[in-house]
Amino acid sequence: MDIKFVAPGEIEAQSMAMITKELGDRELDPKEAPIIKRVIHTTADFDFADNLVFSDGVVDILQEAIRRGATIVADTEMARAGMNKKKLASFGGHVECFMSHQDVAAEAKSRGITRAAVSMERAAEIPGPVIFAIGNAPTALIKLYDLIGEGRIHPTGIIAVPVGFVNVVEAKELILRTNVPHIVARGRKGGSPVAATIINALLYSMP
Repeated sequence: MDIKFVAPGEIEAQSMAMITKELGDRELDPKEAPIIKRVIHTTADFDFADNLVFSDGVVDILQEAIRRGATIVADTEMARAGMNKKKLASFGGHVECFMSHQDVAAEAKSRGITRAAVSMERAAEIPGPVIFAIGNAPTALIKLYDLIGEGRIHPTGIIAVPVGFVNVVEAKELILRTNVPHIVARGRKGGSPVAATIINALLYSMP
């Protein structure tokens, strides 16, 4: 097997060129394309070209929120760690994750609910524009849906990409029913790396 050395700085460019070639003549919305391609780059899974659902104007809406110093709420420390916090901070924003907070864990245990659900309640108290990036916990999306219906939370946008089997598909479909701007990975696929990748793709395509 003949393996050619590729300089580290060229790997991503070559990967993106390969992804573009493999997508062939498929027409992607020019604002959605960078996000779709970065998710494929992260996962090596071309199903995301079909699975990612974008509400009307969502890319512009989320990027404008980031310019206004939006808080990104992640449902895992893994997603939080994967986001480009320096780039986000350049716009005055930051990433919040309540999942590992001891008081959140204690409250979830006492109430018999998930930490993800309690975390969404905590997020409802955050002022200013808030973007939710959910890559792991369908219960976070279910709680968000309830809080939106109750008028207790008004997200600027929701990135709904949990991975798994139990209630995953159903939770994503709930978000598709809302009027909240969203990017949803329909079906079982997704994950924390996908949530982080979508945030980063939004950041990298901003001037």
